[in-house]
Amino acid sequence: MEQEQSFWQFVVQQSDKLWSQTWAHLGLTLISLIIAIVIAIPLGILITRRQKLSGFVLGFAGILQTIPSIALLGVLIPFLGIGPKPAILALFLYALLPIIRNTYTGIKEVNPAVIEAAKGMGMSKWQVLMKVELPLAFPVLMAGIRTATVINVGVATLAAYIAAGGLGEFIFGGIALNNSNMILAGAIPAALLAIILDFLLSLVQKINFRSIRIAYLVFPFALITLSSFYLLPTQIGGRMLGGFTPEFMGREDGYLGLRKIYKLGIETVVISDAVMYKAAFEKKLDVISGYSTDGRLKAYDLITLKDDKHIFPPYYAAPLVRQEVLDQYPELEGVLNQLSGYINDSTMTAMNYKVDQLKESPEKVALDFTMAHHLYKPARAAGHGTIRIGSKIFGEQYILAQIYKILIRGNTNLNVITKSGLGGTKICFDALTNNQIDFYPEYTGTGFLVLLKPDEKTLKGLAGDIDGVYHYVSREFKHQFNIKWLKPIGFNNAYALMMRREQAQSLQIKTITDLTNHLNQN
Repeated sequence: MEQEQSFWQFVVQQSDKLWSQTWAHLGLTLISLIIAIVIAIPLGILITRRQKLSGFVLGFAGILQTIPSIALLGVLIPFLGIGPKPAILALFLYALLPIIRNTYTGIKEVNPAVIEAAKGMGMSKWQVLMKVELPLAFPVLMAGIRTATVINVGVATLAAYIAAGGLGEFIFGGIALNNSNMILAGAIPAALLAIILDFLLSLVQKINFRSIRIAYLVFPFALITLSSFYLLPTQIGGRMLGGFTPEFMGREDGYLGLRKIYKLGIETVVISDAVMYKAAFEKKLDVISGYSTDGRLKAYDLITLKDDKHIFPPYYAAPLVRQEVLDQYPELEGVLNQLSGYINDSTMTAMNYKVDQLKESPEKVALDFTMAHHLYKPARAAGHGTIRIGSKIFGEQYILAQIYKILIRGNTNLNVITKSGLGGTKICFDALTNNQIDFYPEYTGTGFLVLLKPDEKTLKGLAGDIDGVYHYVSREFKHQFNIKWLKPIGFNNAYALMMRREQAQSLQIKTITDLTNHLNQN
């Protein structure tokens, strides 16, 4: 009961944002769907008349359907930038196949004798189509539209990754922040939206197509399409725009802290860290959240703003290991601790740059590092036991996972499996506690704020205390989860606000306070 109350409290607290994101989600879905209907139905009709084209058109639409959503959005961003445009185009492409296929199937299944009878009555081809074929095919056609609608509602959650809004902001933020209420606040409205739209379309499906005029159908479509554009998020021209990840938006050491401590009032969009650095470089964003050791700082000539009020806690990386694994394989702790002290901030930044910008594989970067620092040993023959290494979904974690793999295989007879790209903090930590992985690299600040969620007194007492935070998380993780923090690796991958070097210098912005003052003056 307590969990249900906390969920509703969260919904009430976030009601304004929840409504705005629901409307944005609806706008993305309706615009893309209606554009797809306008194009896919004529295409479906065309291939019933031109049979030779049917294989190509249906095959092409099928190929579009198989492209992973994130990959398709990534391909479209260089051409359309970030925001609603690439999201609408991607959703439109996903909606094509079910509508084209069902239009084609519905018309082809009309009894040829009925068509011949209509022609015998003197009907033209247009009249046969409008008065016979489409009315009889209408239920099948509508089934395709309903399928496309449900698909688009689901895929539209990914629009949050490219600053297009929608309920995905809550879902991805909740995954990153280990916040089940936030996940449900995005997932439940998305599911309800799919159910409601499907139900409304089922009512349309029951309409007797022959008893109404085409204008009566076209007018509502046009009205809905035009209205939907007003549901999309808009940006105020001329003002600085910040692009922050879903996780950063919901953290006290992120945007919440910036608003509370710095009184930062910048216009924001939610965006994936996979595209926000390039968006800043291309001047689509002015300020972004990032990580102090990210290689893309160098690649895109960005600078970090000084955190002069110290809201970003220390984020020292260290292996987070289940105690029962250390008990079963006692040699593992010493092997993992070999890396301690070898990687400082500049070393990690340089390795990240190789992966993020130079496109070297994490395996090669890890191998080069271990060989350069005389940590590499040839892999021993695998014997007893297997260690499963997890990692989050960014380059630094991939590199660390590969380094640990090399160390384990070179110093023990344990077999190693890497499970990379596990998403945000919640997914990785849940995999650890549920015995799906044995350890993964984590950061003390994330363990402190996201996983332990300390009270206000503890937060203030440990603010800026590097060693204090490490000892606190070590003690509490052991007590609460029976999980051990090993020795810190040596680098601090803290949150930071970033700007283009040229812009920051021209505006004389060096600190977050400078940024706040500039925004207040404009």
